[in-house]
Amino acid sequence: MGTPQLTVQQIAQVSALVSEYIFAQRNEYVRQCPPLTPEQKATMEGFFPPNLLDGVGIIRLDGHRVANPSFYPMLAEMGFANLPDFGEMAAITFSNVVVSHVPFTDGLLFHELVHVEQYRRLGISRFAELYVQGFLTGGGYDAIPLEVHAYGLGARFEASPRQLFLVGDEVLAWIEESQY
Repeated sequence: MGTPQLTVQQIAQVSALVSEYIFAQRNEYVRQCPPLTPEQKATMEGFFPPNLLDGVGIIRLDGHRVANPSFYPMLAEMGFANLPDFGEMAAITFSNVVVSHVPFTDGLLFHELVHVEQYRRLGISRFAELYVQGFLTGGGYDAIPLEVHAYGLGARFEASPRQLFLVGDEVLAWIEESQY
């Protein structure tokens, strides 16, 4: 079994741990993050509001990887066998901080900025809760609605990077329709 059935209390506990991890990682990396370059901002303008683009920090790690959360062994004991390996991910977003293991492409940056917008609309705690619930409901990373939406919007951007749309409106619609 890759994804166990958890009680409401266990889901709340795991969501709180994920939220704490996001806060801690954001605080660790934020000091090292330069802002988006003018070129990156210009590419993303029209999709994201200027205040979001101005408030994002990005960093590409060189020589090390983001470590898996310290609570992963506890999750394994609970029956999780399909946890995503953070060291294998191209990039990870912690609120308004994007940490990458690979060079930033426009597509990768766009995907991660969708997550920044999701965090902005939901807050870290709610994002973490929806991420955990999506993982449990969908049976793994690929079915988490927050990821599904980010990948979908990213594909739309990559298919037509000059066809502007407001990511914030798309995220808000999914929130209002309870699609996350």
